[in-house]
Amino acid sequence: MKKIGIIMKRNKPEAIEITRELIRWFDERDITVYLEDEVVRQFKGTASCPTEDLPGRVEVILVLGGDGTLLSVVRLMGERQVPILGINLGGLGFLTEITLDNLYDVLEGLIKGDYKYHRRMTLLVNVVRNGEMVADFTVLNDAVINKGALARIIDLETTINDEYLTTFKADGLIMCTPTGSTAYSLSAGGPIVYPSVQTIVITPICPHTLTNRPIIIPNDAIIKATLNSKNEEVILTLDGQVGFSLQFEDTVRVQRGNAILLIESPYKSYFEVLRTKLRWGER
Repeated sequence: MKKIGIIMKRNKPEAIEITRELIRWFDERDITVYLEDEVVRQFKGTASCPTEDLPGRVEVILVLGGDGTLLSVVRLMGERQVPILGINLGGLGFLTEITLDNLYDVLEGLIKGDYKYHRRMTLLVNVVRNGEMVADFTVLNDAVINKGALARIIDLETTINDEYLTTFKADGLIMCTPTGSTAYSLSAGGPIVYPSVQTIVITPICPHTLTNRPIIIPNDAIIKATLNSKNEEVILTLDGQVGFSLQFEDTVRVQRGNAILLIESPYKSYFEVLRTKLRWGER
């Protein structure tokens, strides 16, 4: 391994200092570190490139921050399957599994090729307006159609593989991956799905009809949700980070995207993270 990229949470001083230490550590092992153009001026003698080009330049990407930082990196990947190592600098993360205590032990294994990774599915999300695609996104967690603060309940006519499912009358609709099942969907009453299970979860938000419950569908299904409410403020939110305003009769189309590769922690299992994060067993 000769080329490694680092993407860090830019407003976190701890991330800057750790990046300096990592650059020195990799330099001693003749490994080139690539940083984003926007941050490289803080570090001397380091290679850089535009953020969107980074996955095409390196063999592994290190993400310094939290789950939110890692989610933003996933949107850069496209069809490139470069392993991602999430290094947690805050509270316990579902995605950023590696802690500073065991970082360098993990990196020693990494440069020797001694590591394992999870293959996590993503979702491709398109917005179709008047027959034309006006937006497209890739998400690791979820795509959420949500009404504005002052909007009334909205109507979302929903189909699976062009077969009518129902018209949800609700505050919104969440379409998520197994990885995203422990995010917004969980708080809306959705199930927890093991990350390697290949499926998509649809969870209504505060449905008017109480029998509208979450549904798990095959990962090769295509979901279409059409907004049938006029004069309402409705937003499509991607991984809780990017927003897109929807209009009457817009259709949100969701289907399986390319997989991404998340390097596993050899010290912490998924179930251990789940128990700790959700505080199972505590009284």
